[in-house]
Amino acid sequence: MTMEGAGKRALITGLSGFTGHYVAEELRAAGYQVYGTVTPGRVAAENEFSVDLNDRAALAQVVQQVQPDVVVHLAAIAFVAHGDVEQIYRVNVMGTRNLLEALAAQPQRPSAVLLASSANIYGNTEVGVIDESVPAAPANDYAVSKLSMEYMARLWQDKLPLIFVRPFNYTGVGQQENFLLPKIVGHFRRQASEIELGNLHVWRDFSDVRMVARSYRRLLAAAPVGQTFNVCSGQGWSLGEVLDMMGEIAGYQINVRVNPAFVRANEVVRLVGDNARLSAAIGALEPVPLADTLRWMYTA
Repeated sequence: MTMEGAGKRALITGLSGFTGHYVAEELRAAGYQVYGTVTPGRVAAENEFSVDLNDRAALAQVVQQVQPDVVVHLAAIAFVAHGDVEQIYRVNVMGTRNLLEALAAQPQRPSAVLLASSANIYGNTEVGVIDESVPAAPANDYAVSKLSMEYMARLWQDKLPLIFVRPFNYTGVGQQENFLLPKIVGHFRRQASEIELGNLHVWRDFSDVRMVARSYRRLLAAAPVGQTFNVCSGQGWSLGEVLDMMGEIAGYQINVRVNPAFVRANEVVRLVGDNARLSAAIGALEPVPLADTLRWMYTA
């Protein structure tokens, strides 16, 4: 039986990031030869290129060298509260444009180019469960940058086989503690007696990063070009429920203090996705139960 990625070259931008690590593992296991870009200043290992997405010439050179069969574009400023707004737009919009320009200039075009957008583009919608037809209403610069990226990328869809993904919240071992669930798990791992959090009355659809990486791989294989997919579990959890779950795993309840400084203006209250279109395209998703993901992170 031939492996899915046998003889194929995959380029992952943002290879050294949290998601990049898992997508690379998933693609290697499927037989792809994996290449990737890493942040400038990082020491590049074999098949890695230290390149700034805003350096058009250097990025074009990397693409020419790799000549990828499939591309997963993850490199982005991914933290909503990132301080440098100009950098958010420069990397997320112009960086993506530079990549698409370089790919379109190749003599042989890839079979699939997967672009990671974000469920943040939906903003504060009144819809209980969000499918891909819900109108975008971005509520912060990060979300606006991702929606702008989608619109800009569509200018290239006659030249490149683009697939758009809008992942909802996801987590796993290796995610930094400035993200919510790693912060909570980290406090329990250190046996902290209390934790400072922002708004507790928010609901999120949390997926396991391994399920997300698997979905990306299967989308590259199915290549449903021109389509947009929510990547999510389809189930919402409140922060209180997450804290209760962690309390059971760790064997104690933590004291929660609400810090007004952590309460975001324009906080999106409920972000729960519908994954029917994704599972129709790639088959059953088998989401990892959130308690299992938290236990994996806690015992890692």
